[in-house]
Amino acid sequence: MALSVSSSSTIPASGFSRSSQELKAPQFGSFKLLDRPTTFVNVSSQRRCAVKPLNAEPKRNDSIVPLAATISAPEIAEKVEVEEDYEKLAKELENGSPLEIMDKALEKFGDDIAIAFSGAEDVALIEYAKLTGRPFRVFSLDTGRLNPETYHFFDQVEKHYGIRIEYMFPDAVEVQGLVRNKGLFSFYEDGHQECCRVRKVRPLRRALKGLRAWITGQRKDQSPGTRSEIPVVQVDPVFEGLDGGAGSLIKWNPVANVDGEDVWKFLLTMDVPVNSLHSKGYISIGCEPCTRPVLPGQHEREGRWWWEDAQAKECGLHKGNLKQGDAAQLNANGNGAAHANGTATVADIFNSENLVNLSRPGIENLSKLENRKEAWLVVLYAPWCQFCQGMEASYVELADKLAGSGVKVGKFRADGDQKEFSRQELQLGSFPTILFFPKHSSRPIKYPSEKRDVDSLMTFVNALR
Repeated sequence: MALSVSSSSTIPASGFSRSSQELKAPQFGSFKLLDRPTTFVNVSSQRRCAVKPLNAEPKRNDSIVPLAATISAPEIAEKVEVEEDYEKLAKELENGSPLEIMDKALEKFGDDIAIAFSGAEDVALIEYAKLTGRPFRVFSLDTGRLNPETYHFFDQVEKHYGIRIEYMFPDAVEVQGLVRNKGLFSFYEDGHQECCRVRKVRPLRRALKGLRAWITGQRKDQSPGTRSEIPVVQVDPVFEGLDGGAGSLIKWNPVANVDGEDVWKFLLTMDVPVNSLHSKGYISIGCEPCTRPVLPGQHEREGRWWWEDAQAKECGLHKGNLKQGDAAQLNANGNGAAHANGTATVADIFNSENLVNLSRPGIENLSKLENRKEAWLVVLYAPWCQFCQGMEASYVELADKLAGSGVKVGKFRADGDQKEFSRQELQLGSFPTILFFPKHSSRPIKYPSEKRDVDSLMTFVNALR
């Protein structure tokens, strides 16, 4: 069986003929199946065409060759992603309503964003999300020490909005170790940060690793010392998102510029369910042992960690709000460290009983040893560096996990007078630099990745020890 093409019109080689029928689409030819075998193609004397074998493309039922088939398709420009300037976006949305900001966040990130719900008046975020008409996700941190009223409220919210809250829980082994070693209420004696790190910060870190953005209920008027300058949208200065590395997570604060009184007016107007603890004098609600009602005239944050300094009342979820001078409140020992320029004082970081603070002679001796009893993982850091601060929780958690495993975890402050030495002898490029010292080699191995989460660091260690 062969293919014959018969021309049904005469078309000049220079183009379409200009005639009274020029508005009609010209026919290039009609296809006709022949019963007799042949190996040639009849073509009009005024046109020659090459016909591909029939198996070169799917079988067609058309009787007319489409005009589009004779025209080469235009090249499609490759899509180039433009990096968003979130400082500029924050200024553009500074006077936007919470509904406008929420809609922008959900539109931009779709299923890669979720609302962080604490079980308090931040239920307003869920109401705003519902009003946008867009799909949305909600997650919450169940620390295991919330008030019974809060658990009932979670259930009420799920039924009211027809949603399922994605609960995150602390690691049972870590909680068990903390309680067995220090008791149920150690935070009254040595500060709340260690307990919050285990029960809240690490579960939050796991949740955020599956997202590219998150939505919080932070307001400027909530905490006098830590939240007065929060923008409506920002690159998260502390946590990492799905893609890993600094700048991989965006943080949205739709009610940043809204007064608490106006939030409550909105909740009452929209008939939104609220936590019954609010009617008992609670305003800011967290874990049961660390939350109490406030008296008339007291600031709402005075009901949280009332035994600590009011200027640093953050559990670690929003540690990026703290200014350098206030960061000492987030370390158990509260020790400050002089900045390299000698004019400011910042808190030291990476504080843990499972972390060794190496001096200059200590790091020199470690780097010279060829046969060590144990392998070492050491971070070269500067406490004022935001990227060092951003990986603090991950590194401390890693040190806790590696305790007793045959790998020592240490830190060496490499700024100021130690910077040039660190560059020449310890491969310091930028802060933080992470080095692995094998047991049987004096040459340290530099961690090559920008991903500084616990899993990535543990993979690096396990591959070398």
